[in-house]
Amino acid sequence: MEMRQAEMRKEDGNACFKKQKIGAAIDAYTEAIALCPNVAVYWTNRAICYRKRKEWKRVEEDCRRALQLDKNSLKAHYMLGLALLEKEDLSGGIIELGKALDIVRRTDSCGVEKDEIYQSLIKAKYTEWELTSSERSWRLQNLKEACESALIEQNFLDEGFGNNINNNNNNNNNNNNNNNNNNNNNNNNNNNSPNILSQQLELLNDVFHKASEADTPTDVPDFLCCKITFDIFTDPVITPSGITYERSALLEHLKKVGRFDPITRQPLLEWQLVPNLAIKGAVQAYLSKYGWAYKMA
Repeated sequence: MEMRQAEMRKEDGNACFKKQKIGAAIDAYTEAIALCPNVAVYWTNRAICYRKRKEWKRVEEDCRRALQLDKNSLKAHYMLGLALLEKEDLSGGIIELGKALDIVRRTDSCGVEKDEIYQSLIKAKYTEWELTSSERSWRLQNLKEACESALIEQNFLDEGFGNNINNNNNNNNNNNNNNNNNNNNNNNNNNNSPNILSQQLELLNDVFHKASEADTPTDVPDFLCCKITFDIFTDPVITPSGITYERSALLEHLKKVGRFDPITRQPLLEWQLVPNLAIKGAVQAYLSKYGWAYKMA
């Protein structure tokens, strides 16, 4: 009896939500929860309402309760991820969005929901890269400046030491040809010291430039990009012709243009598409190393 009443209240909540009566929908879902608190969908439905109101703390609370009841709740993982991002818990948000995306991929869905989750995840990962990259750049710059100062100071001390030797030799051995030769050698060394310093600074600059290469945007390799969208792969599939495409782009081509390979023009059906796990792994490895590329995904 209570379950039936709870379902009726859920339906009332759904009807209110469609009419944008968010407060009434929340009340209906709350009543359903009071009647049957162990049904995850009641919690996620109310969380959706709180999301509309941007009440992220309540979204988080309801989603966590839903996940206690159903650990595979797509909506709960997705909205919990969004709630955690709103409170600037990037790592937690990324984990939850990743779980939501895994669930969508297991169901082999190619709808709008998958795209929304993926875009939210990519945006979060790019933001995380921006923060870590900025901190890393700041640390490298400070270290570079410290190294430059140390080299300049060492060069100054070396010059002072050489000059002291010269002065001592001049005072004590003015008439000694051998000592004069030594003085000349010391003078030559002192004259070369600016060149040595310049070379050392140039080498130091090369080292730090190399260290910052991973954070410097460049062109993504062609083999990691779809030949239809020209974007980096997210869900690559390979055709019998041996060409890899982004799944959603290729499916749209098959539906709207024709059942043939876009490049080879060979007949092609959806069931012939095979996930290209090698390319997918290569993309993940590339994004892990070059976080700036998330913006291009």
